[in-house]
This record gives sequence, C-alpha cells and structure tokens, in this order.
Amino acid sequence: MVRRNDERRSSLVDAAIEVLAREGARGLTFRAVDTEAGVPAGTASNYFANRDDLLTQAGSRVYQRLQPDEAEYARQRTAGRDRATYTELMRGVVGRVAGFRTGYLALLELRLEATRRPELRTVLTERVRADIDANVAYHEASGLPGDAMGVKLLILALNWLIVEQLTLPDVFTEAEREALVTAAVERIVGEGE
Repeated sequence: MVRRNDERRSSLVDAAIEVLAREGARGLTFRAVDTEAGVPAGTASNYFANRDDLLTQAGSRVYQRLQPDEAEYARQRTAGRDRATYTELMRGVVGRVAGFRTGYLALLELRLEATRRPELRTVLTERVRADIDANVAYHEASGLPGDAMGVKLLILALNWLIVEQLTLPDVFTEAEREALVTAAVERIVGEGE
C-alpha cells in the first residue's frame, strides 16, 4: 500500500530530483532516494508504486518548484508593457530556472528517459504543452509586445541558453548571456513593437 504523508512524499521526490541530477536516470533507485532523503531503507518503496511512478512525480515536482512565487506574479502585473520589461521578465525566467540547477538537470534526464518510457513521455508531453499554453495565455493577457509564436520561439531559444549555462557554464560569460537574452527578445518580438 502506498503511503500518503504528503510532506514525506515531497521530501522523497525532492531527493529523487537531486539523485537524477547527480547520477542520472540509471542511478535513480529507491535506495539512492532513501539515502539522499536521510530516511530508513525501504521508505521510498512505501511511497511510490514503482520506479516509473517516482520518475513521473519527480518531473511534476520540478515544474512545481520552477513556478514564480506570488510576489513575482504581483511584480509582473504592475510592470510596464514594453520590450525592456519583456527583456527583464525573460532574464528573470532564465535566472530562476538556472537557479534550480539540479531541477533542470533532472528534467533533462527525465526527457532522455522519456524516449524509452512511453508513460513518462506522455506525462512530460502533457506537462510541457500545458506550460507552453500557460505562457502564451499569460503573454496574451499581459499586453506585452509580440505574439504567441514569439513566446514559443523565446521558450526554445532560452531553454537552450539555460542548458549551456548549466552544463557548460564557461561557453558564455554572464555578460554574453545577458546580451543574448536581450537580443532574443528584440529580434523575436520585433523592432516595431
């Protein structure tokens, strides 16, 4: 029987994220999660039906932890509606995602694992699609310049910039990354907006 202590479950899923980031999907075992979480052996197996369940919940948890907090949402609602504001918003997104290094690296591991696990692929596809749709809807309601296609292009461009920053941090300096975010917004949103 799977246990329902939500705080313990969250702790175990967070430990799974750390294991995924450090050891990859092959290193993700119940024993490794128990060790990372500092709980008795066998605890994770009491909370997750199987390894696929643990992988799926780790993917969902990464997205949960990447969401801006309410203060950030409030700041965004009161910010300007121009390209400079858009650029700052995108810098904030890149910073927030890169600031949760292990989460993003775990997500990359999960994406690779999803190529071999149809159920995980389905869950991640639904989650990523929902995230894209939410970003487009937010953008359309915000009054920021650009359109839905621009939002999708920025997601693609900035995701790869984040991958570079987290996996090969010396490819671009911090100043180059800042300039790349600015250029992406300016070029994708367009000069006339």
